[in-house]
Amino acid sequence: MSSNRNLLLMFDRPTEPIYVPKGNQGTSFDIPQEYLRDEYQAQGMGIINRWTSLSSNVVTVKKIAIPDLTVPESLSRYETFSLFNPTHREYAAYMTKLFIGMRTVDDLVSLAAYCHDRINPQLFAYALSVAILHRPDTKDLSIPALSEIFPNKFFPSFAIRQVEVESLIMPIGPIEIPMDHTASDADPEHRVAYWREDLGINVHHYHWHLVYPFEGPLEVVDKDRRGELFYYMHRQILARYNAERLSNKLGCVRSMKNLRDPIFEAYYSKLDSSIAGRGYADRPTNVRLQDVDRPVDSTRVRLSELELRIKRVEDAVRTRQVLASDGRVIDLDACTGIDILGNMLEASILTPNKDYYGDIHNDLHSLIGYCHDPDHRYLESFSAIADPATSMRDPAFYPVHAWIDEMFTRFKDSFPAYAESELEFQGVHVTSLEIQTPEADKNILKTHWTKSRVDMTRGLAFISREPISVQIQHLNHETFHYELGVRNNIGREVEGTVRIFICPVRDDLGHKLTFEQQRGLMIEMDKFTVTLKNGFNRITRRSDESSITIPYESTFRDLNEDRPSQTDAERTLAFNFCGCGWPQHMLVPKGGVQGFPMMAFAMVSDYALDRVDQSVNSTCRTGVSYCGLRDRKYPDARPMGYPFDRKPKSSVKSLHDFLTPNMNVALITVKFSEVIKALKVPKEIIVTN
Repeated sequence: MSSNRNLLLMFDRPTEPIYVPKGNQGTSFDIPQEYLRDEYQAQGMGIINRWTSLSSNVVTVKKIAIPDLTVPESLSRYETFSLFNPTHREYAAYMTKLFIGMRTVDDLVSLAAYCHDRINPQLFAYALSVAILHRPDTKDLSIPALSEIFPNKFFPSFAIRQVEVESLIMPIGPIEIPMDHTASDADPEHRVAYWREDLGINVHHYHWHLVYPFEGPLEVVDKDRRGELFYYMHRQILARYNAERLSNKLGCVRSMKNLRDPIFEAYYSKLDSSIAGRGYADRPTNVRLQDVDRPVDSTRVRLSELELRIKRVEDAVRTRQVLASDGRVIDLDACTGIDILGNMLEASILTPNKDYYGDIHNDLHSLIGYCHDPDHRYLESFSAIADPATSMRDPAFYPVHAWIDEMFTRFKDSFPAYAESELEFQGVHVTSLEIQTPEADKNILKTHWTKSRVDMTRGLAFISREPISVQIQHLNHETFHYELGVRNNIGREVEGTVRIFICPVRDDLGHKLTFEQQRGLMIEMDKFTVTLKNGFNRITRRSDESSITIPYESTFRDLNEDRPSQTDAERTLAFNFCGCGWPQHMLVPKGGVQGFPMMAFAMVSDYALDRVDQSVNSTCRTGVSYCGLRDRKYPDARPMGYPFDRKPKSSVKSLHDFLTPNMNVALITVKFSEVIKALKVPKEIIVTN
């Protein structure tokens, strides 16, 4: 296990040399002289010994045969790295394969120590993270959040500069990050900046792409229902974002239907994009997309070619048929079609025909990310939308994904509506649904602001070793619980799956939403299995047990604090969050000061039809609805988003019309308070997987 922990130290101050002491214990890596970069070879072991002599804990790195790194080394250590760049993806896939292919953890430590000072730090951190998550001997390690490794991607440049100037003079307290540091409310889109720029949301998006990379070794990419999960996770992001927009009197996201139309949304991130201290490029309002031809980035995207490939995907959706690269025609059926379509649109290496259908999702990110300098004449790098770690901050992210979601919806709606027999659970009746929040009336959810500290000590190079943190203000909610009354008239004990959603009731103008509109705005809140005894059952479920979320501590904590000993198996199990899942503090939409009406929906489906036969022995608390289970099949045999993934029969005009006896609804209100409340963190972490 010591070798495993040594791997995690390589994320500490990633731009400092590997032999400079790292971590709270000042661990230094004693590397072979041959591992030194060429410019340091003349001074040889003198450099290494100078640093190891200052360390209280020295790790001796064994010498191994080093594979060819000529290709990934061609990316400068001071360049910005992005998975949306096709060449960068090739480098990342190459490095991931090397790291995963190491025979033992000690060999992996040795190769990583050699690469640490040669490979672009962002490329290095990504590839090593993916390898750790997918190797059987390291997959239960807790990778530090990207915000700890590269705080420049999450906190404004003025905060980074302040730390660099002041930390060597004297210890500094937490640096306050104002909520309005990127714009003012003169820009209507800024009303929801608190959501787009939330630390937990952006870390989630990056971490999801670590777990589900779209390029790399086949065994890493080819996961159960991967393309469908790409569809569903981003669909849920859109539903949640639209709820925030409606809470703030903004309309739902408009779809980017025409690539020739100007991009209305502007964005000025105030972030540094690389270790060189270069800012992410800004985008003013009403910019038009142009062909991107940047040989320096190996990026070439032509609007006309992209439009042609979009038309081909639209034809595939219309005909429910895909042309494979070998000339076969693949039918897109109701079961696996959404998975194939998801891999096509992203596009992952699982796409059936990349030459024909292209790389639509990634090309759209690149087109917008380089629209300020499409031919590199101004020597500018990409903007925030072209980096998975920061893309959700940009308002233009959502029109792109709204268009992609329209493709998925059009495909799903081409199939017949669910018959009542596919929705009912014969003999099971949900008689009541209530939400209870302490010190509030029934069916009231309460939201407020909370301030949290984030340690960024491990991400700042060549400055004081004293702890350095920032303090951010973010949305949060009071813990609540669901209460369901369920009657089982089957005459025997049965198992069921409880599915809970919420959705808005009215649009930004106060008009009542139709069921068809609400269906696209359904936010999954929880999904869990229950045993129903014969007769009446009272089911209670806490909000912090949600299958969607990861605990608050997984977003806001120092991974070095209170780390349990390796012999304390129970605490280690609780401590080792894997990091993939929606942040708990963002489970509930903001709502409104006067109250924001929403509808809560609960359904109990037949677990015999939901069950996926597999053993589940995970040491991770993940948001399984968005992230699945590691090394297992997705733990629900139903289509993702069921029962709202299909268009209803024509007679359904309202949510009440949709209900069968095993469903129920309740009108709820989300009330927001401008107060800043201290966080109440439970002492024990409950692992529910």
